[in-house]
Amino acid sequence: MRNLIAFLLRFQGVMLFVLLEVVSLFLFITNSSYQRAAFFNSANAYAGAVLARRTQIADYFRLDELNRQLLADNAKLRQQLYPPDFSRREADSLPVGRDTLGHLIYRHLRPDPSQALAAATAPGLGQNAKPKKPNALARPDTLLLGGAKLATHDADYPLVAARVLNNSLRAVDNYLTLNVGTADGVQPGLGVLSAAGVVGQVKSASAHYATVFSLLHSKMAIAAKIKRDGTFGSVKWPGEDYSHALLDYIPRQNRLVRGDSVVTSGYNAVFPEGVFIGTVESFVKEPDKNFWTVHLRLGVDFSRLTYVYVVHNRPRTERDSLETALTAPEPAPVKPAKQPTRPTR
Repeated sequence: MRNLIAFLLRFQGVMLFVLLEVVSLFLFITNSSYQRAAFFNSANAYAGAVLARRTQIADYFRLDELNRQLLADNAKLRQQLYPPDFSRREADSLPVGRDTLGHLIYRHLRPDPSQALAAATAPGLGQNAKPKKPNALARPDTLLLGGAKLATHDADYPLVAARVLNNSLRAVDNYLTLNVGTADGVQPGLGVLSAAGVVGQVKSASAHYATVFSLLHSKMAIAAKIKRDGTFGSVKWPGEDYSHALLDYIPRQNRLVRGDSVVTSGYNAVFPEGVFIGTVESFVKEPDKNFWTVHLRLGVDFSRLTYVYVVHNRPRTERDSLETALTAPEPAPVKPAKQPTRPTR
């Protein structure tokens, strides 16, 4: 104890200087919006570089686990993209009548890709004529995320694939760190999805890294609906188990079913409509509330989250501008200027 007191007395000037520097730096950052933004961007860059190096070392020793997870995700996505078995039993054409010779006339339900391709490349087309592309082959390149098809090659609003560098689970406010940033088109406010459903929303971004509000965050609320009947609600995390969440604002008179799918409603401009969130696991009707207490099992396993996608929502800018215009105060009417009166003689 004597040595500790002697040490504090010996270096009291240095420690007081360091304390005052920390206090002044804190006040400088908190009272200036520009310096606050610069500090957080620089902190994201340095922390992202350290986390990226740590993740590279950790990934080297768990390549086998990552490969198994990727194989499982690919198998699940391929199974969702495959057509159901009964679709192969549908007729390609239906008889709709007879011509003047009594021959049956068929209406083709789906064009034959081989015939369409042959017609497009048939000889006899002029030099200036451009062959038409068959409709059956002109399919958009999409990615199925959480049950919703999203375009992957949209030049203006792409899906940005990202690797999760850091992920917290046991705090009240949990965050993720991604290895993409503003150089990749990522901006604060964009939604983050995985193959299993909703993950979170981008909080801040530097040039090459981004931090994300996880769905496991006390201030994160997602506009949702029950897919079966379209009942709207809001999904929040109660701060306990990372595999469960609450679905609020479901009226007591509504009928609920265990196993109902809950998806995004599209009411906010962060997530597209129809992305999977979770399934109804249990519900309780409490006497002092007008709404059900609904417990969801989340579709995303946050304990094994490795790869995600940052999604741009195309109508967001236009929609935000319109909604802001609705809430803005109306300008005061401009009174016309008085005309100068001519003096009478």
